Amino acid sequence: MKFTARKLYYAMPPAWRFAVRRLYYLPLDTWEAVTGQRGGLAPPRGLIYTGGGDFKQSGERTLANFKEFCNLKPSHHVLDVGSGIGRIALPLTQFLDKKNGSYEGFDVVKKGVDWCTQNIAAHHLNFRFRYISLDNDLYRTNGDSAARFRFPYDSDRFDLAIVNSVFTHMLPEEVGNYLGEIHRVMRPGGVCYATFFLFDEKTAWPEGFDFPFDHGHYRLMDDAVKSANVTFEENWLRGLAGQHGLGIRHLFPGSWRGLPKSECKDFQDILVFEKY
Repeated sequence: MKFTARKLYYAMPPAWRFAVRRLYYLPLDTWEAVTGQRGGLAPPRGLIYTGGGDFKQSGERTLANFKEFCNLKPSHHVLDVGSGIGRIALPLTQFLDKKNGSYEGFDVVKKGVDWCTQNIAAHHLNFRFRYISLDNDLYRTNGDSAARFRFPYDSDRFDLAIVNSVFTHMLPEEVGNYLGEIHRVMRPGGVCYATFFLFDEKTAWPEGFDFPFDHGHYRLMDDAVKSANVTFEENWLRGLAGQHGLGIRHLFPGSWRGLPKSECKDFQDILVFEKY
């Protein structure tokens, strides 16, 4: 595997990765804060530890997908698994009904939960964020096992579960547990919007995004930081979802495969599951 900036980034301890990003964006964050160019409730760029592109536009585009492919309504109850630093929560504050709709989010990165609590939940009482101490070698160096974690919510509670850019950083046993928990907490007929990197025997691996470490039904981008990026064999994932009572309503291939961006809805593959 040839040396790349990504390889160097993954070689750092998790705390260093956050510090490097904060330092890299400090001049621009300072300028935007002084000039008022950041706008709205968008966080400083140096605090955004997931996803790329325009923070506001990508959140709004994802919300449009929820409405079109998941039939999201203002009165629905939403669970955001891996809520990050509010990329999805922020546009939902302008869509979910304050009296009848609700949002619950949790994340393994405390600074993201703290920022969302202080800047979103403080102004929107139907939004709540929780910090969960789970082990993940991309974001933290210790914590409980995600493969045995039980979501802190009642069964049959949510109309929509969101798992955006989360399964791309999890190993098979963890994915299986999360799919089971998603089935449990969703209402009958509920749907789950999730993103993955999926492959099959026809996959042409893009240069620089080729997942060289082959483990059969899944492949890793970095064998030292296993959660860095993970891709799953599509038929294996279909079978796993079925075992947990989830059928696939939609599958939209992502541009990571080398497909034209104009033909794709996102960089990652999008799956919409429905609860049997």
